[in-house]
Amino acid sequence: MLTTLEMKEVMFPEPFLWGAGGAGHQIEGDNVHSQFNQMERDGKPNFPVKSGKACNHWELYREDIEMMADMKLQVYRMSLEWSRIEPEQGRHDAAALARYLDMLERLNRRGIKVCLTLHHWSHPQWFEALGGFAKRENVSFFEKYLNYLVPKIKDYVHLWVVLNEFNNHGVNPAAFDLYRNLLLAHARGYRVVKQYSRAPVSSTHSLIHWQPQRSFDPMDRAAAKVLDWCQNEFFIHAIQTGELVLPYTDAESSAEVKGSIDYWAVNYYTRHMASARTKQLGAPRFPFNRVRMIDETMYHEEFYPDGLVQHLPRFTGYPIYICENGCCCDDDRVRIIYLARHLSALREAMNLGADVRGYIHWSVMDNYEWGSFKPRFGLVHVDFETFKRTLKPSAHFYREIIEQHGITTELRQKYLRPLSDITVYEA
Repeated sequence: MLTTLEMKEVMFPEPFLWGAGGAGHQIEGDNVHSQFNQMERDGKPNFPVKSGKACNHWELYREDIEMMADMKLQVYRMSLEWSRIEPEQGRHDAAALARYLDMLERLNRRGIKVCLTLHHWSHPQWFEALGGFAKRENVSFFEKYLNYLVPKIKDYVHLWVVLNEFNNHGVNPAAFDLYRNLLLAHARGYRVVKQYSRAPVSSTHSLIHWQPQRSFDPMDRAAAKVLDWCQNEFFIHAIQTGELVLPYTDAESSAEVKGSIDYWAVNYYTRHMASARTKQLGAPRFPFNRVRMIDETMYHEEFYPDGLVQHLPRFTGYPIYICENGCCCDDDRVRIIYLARHLSALREAMNLGADVRGYIHWSVMDNYEWGSFKPRFGLVHVDFETFKRTLKPSAHFYREIIEQHGITTELRQKYLRPLSDITVYEA
């Protein structure tokens, strides 16, 4: 991690798009018609803390957009909540849509491009009650919603994301059925958007580097290959060929899925360990390489920027945008190091031929992390009692990266001086 202190200049070619992101349920607050809100009310164990007002962005979006402009963001990745726009099946909330339109207009007026996610994991409770995407026939409800929404917002969007991380639901036969349904939902969403908009369309892929726990053990290596197939390669293969190939199920061909992106939308955080000795094929990280950045168990406990160098060149045929990359930490100086190292790795991947056109940091502000407010991913600190926003040092670092189009020698000297008292926690 501390090799950052010796890194050289990292400059990016022009044009290159710099931004940050957020998701509706995590920042807006009072998203009462979504399935996640229902699970929170039901006291599901995965949601020990309710989202409540979250960051109160639904009320404070005007100030937040001005803050983003001050941060020099060139693109903001946001999502629209289906459950706000269609809280009951077939009934649309004109006031909610009007508020979203005001957000989009304000972003455009401030010169901030919009990367719009149409489904960031959350959807209406009525859709969930019908079985959600677990039932393939329900994809038609999503198509109908998009046909209502997209024509009304098309003029404000510069990059489209149909689904967020649909490959992030586990490695088992039930998850594979869901993956195939979500691939179809993505492909049909892609076709709907293309009817109305010329802006590029994709769905974000959660890129995971699977590392064999025992590097030369043939069974651990096989486990890593299986996990890579199930979470990475099946999506790349499906887009390139239209063939949906996953374990324990017959392959399926879909002309709709083939070629149903205009760019690779990649989310990347760290690596995971693979072992043939466990039922789920996963393994804990090596303790010597773990860094507990918050006082809570979290999968973000290791820096592994090498994954960008190793994997991005495999995404060929379309340009690449990094749509999520970041870390949760209590000591913001760790985020500065994370940013510097991952941007350095990103540039190396580009040197190896990866056609990367932009980088969207996760996230603009601290938010509700699906059951907890402890993991703070934001460039901006949020006081969840008063909702006061405060730019962290990492926000100033990132703003200067955007202004200078990379990490200059001066920036390195200013922000990456030797650090001796970073806050980490014992495992």
